[in-house]
Amino acid sequence: MDAWVRFTARSQGRERLLRTAQYASALLAYSLRRSGAGPELVTRLTQLEAHLSLGRKLLRLGTSVESVEAAKRAIHLPDLTLRLCVTIAHLNRAVYLGCDNLLWAGKVGLVPGLDQAKWSQRSYRYYLFALLLSLSRDVYELSVLAEREERSRGKGAGAEGPGGPDGGLTPAGRGLARLRLLWGVLRSNPPLLLDLVKNGCDLLIPLDRLGLVRTSPGLVALCGLSSSLLSIVSIAQPWLKLKP
Repeated sequence: MDAWVRFTARSQGRERLLRTAQYASALLAYSLRRSGAGPELVTRLTQLEAHLSLGRKLLRLGTSVESVEAAKRAIHLPDLTLRLCVTIAHLNRAVYLGCDNLLWAGKVGLVPGLDQAKWSQRSYRYYLFALLLSLSRDVYELSVLAEREERSRGKGAGAEGPGGPDGGLTPAGRGLARLRLLWGVLRSNPPLLLDLVKNGCDLLIPLDRLGLVRTSPGLVALCGLSSSLLSIVSIAQPWLKLKP
């Protein structure tokens, strides 16, 4: 119970709960529409989704400053590739959140005449850039860990000949061995695995909204729901949050 209280006390935790409910509503509405349910129930769920989305925008007011501060901290990372990916990802997220704040102001009437469609596309564009950079960071960390693990195995198998333990394998066998190596690295690094899956799920949302990939609303809602649940896990269990 204490962990739940601490979780809901954070604005990020409350925003993730609303996000989970939003995409659950969208997924349920899509499923009911496909099954031929009454339009009144589907309309209510769609309205609930819109209200939850607006509530999330309210909770994200001012959070762009946090992203800028995170970018300032990431500048000092010793690894150049990691520094670039993390810093630029945070900056793109800050701009995305700024656009999101402006959209909220337009929806509640504080900025009348705001072109919602244009600013929504702009926000999703920056969101996409942030996700691509975050995924690049995940892939980079995975490659570094895999290379380290491969060197470690190579030292232990030095007596097996100059080709190493995989020297006599066919190309298909070497590919399979590489996949097993990557999976082993991910299994031994739950924060990296969780962040990679979460970002992969989130990636479909801006791709669909920008018209770059055509999918069904149900798939987008399912990906959004999955990434929201993974985010809740990483917030509730800080050791599962990928650092820095």
